Amino acid sequence: MSPGRDHDVVLFGATGFTGRLTAEHLARAMPAGGRWALAGRDRGRLAEVRDRLAAIDPRHADLPLLPADVTDPDSLRALAGSAKVVITTVGPYLRHGEPLVAACAKAGTDYVDLTGEPEFVDRTYLRHHETARDTGARLVHACGFDSIPYDLGTYFTVRQLPEGVPLTVEAVLRGEGELSGGTYASALTAFSRPLGMLRAARERRRVEPRPADRAVHTPLGPPRRDPSTGRWLVPMPTIDPQVVARSAAALDGYGPDFTYRQYLSVRRLPTVVAGGLGLATLAVLAQIPPARAALGRLRPPGAGPDERRRAESWFSLRFTGRGGGREVVTEFAGGDPGYAETARMLGESALCLAFDDLPETAGQLTTAAAMGEALLDRLRRAGLTIRVVRTAGG
Repeated sequence: MSPGRDHDVVLFGATGFTGRLTAEHLARAMPAGGRWALAGRDRGRLAEVRDRLAAIDPRHADLPLLPADVTDPDSLRALAGSAKVVITTVGPYLRHGEPLVAACAKAGTDYVDLTGEPEFVDRTYLRHHETARDTGARLVHACGFDSIPYDLGTYFTVRQLPEGVPLTVEAVLRGEGELSGGTYASALTAFSRPLGMLRAARERRRVEPRPADRAVHTPLGPPRRDPSTGRWLVPMPTIDPQVVARSAAALDGYGPDFTYRQYLSVRRLPTVVAGGLGLATLAVLAQIPPARAALGRLRPPGAGPDERRRAESWFSLRFTGRGGGREVVTEFAGGDPGYAETARMLGESALCLAFDDLPETAGQLTTAAAMGEALLDRLRRAGLTIRVVRTAGG
């Protein structure tokens, strides 16, 4: 990463719903002397966000406002060249994200986003990973609820287990909250491009190096009943297991043979069936452009629930790790997953890259590989619960 930048952190997309929440978190969490700025295409709306931040902390009244537009490559190059770290909340990322990734990779600028779109992550790896390695940029996708709790929760769990032995980790999610408009738009985009997603994944597997002395598995398996709770455990075919697998491939601590499974916990089997039918219907309708456009209008990006609804939302992710005769249960938990905690995780990821002492890494990285323990510490201090629930064995 190149020195001498004007800003430690720049937030691109601060006028959207999650962008505003991220800006508010940065306004509270930015260290004394931290230099940051807001970026976007509408200066008037950026100024309104800045006014809200000044009410939180008057030192932000003169926060710089930078012009940037995903359709203007020159503005993105200028943005990347001015910052140590760029945050973007502008999605769907497959549609809007790559020009900024390219600019950051070329400029040696660290980059974080909220994407949960596997095709976008794979395509940016194929096109920009090597450039980022050459310039020293750290490109870290999925720095919100997708996929920090899963990635860092697994990392934390593995650290409680013996080294050098086969390990298994099972994650089970419970919670209450609304799907964000950005996440919904990203899912709709992914459903509309199944062949593109498969092609990008296949090409990445062809060129991405794999550890010669370690194996990593992320099987889905069928739904099953949890005998300890009576609830149904439904496999989650999201980006999160892919992220966990890449951390396991990058870091020796996951052992010579690592297996990860991830489930959503639901009370009743009809809920499982209805959810599956809903996803299947969405996947079919997403192939039809008029239907896809109509679906997109149901929950547009940039919208979200009010503060009362967010305050009622929560999540708890329990991990059961086993290996070397030891079992450990850990928890990664917090409040509203789709908005409040996502904004907190995204903001802390950027601050971690900007200010913390981290391993020398570059290229496209996971949160565990890029930040690991430093980000875990930050998230605890920011109010998230990351703890050992119980242990058994040697």
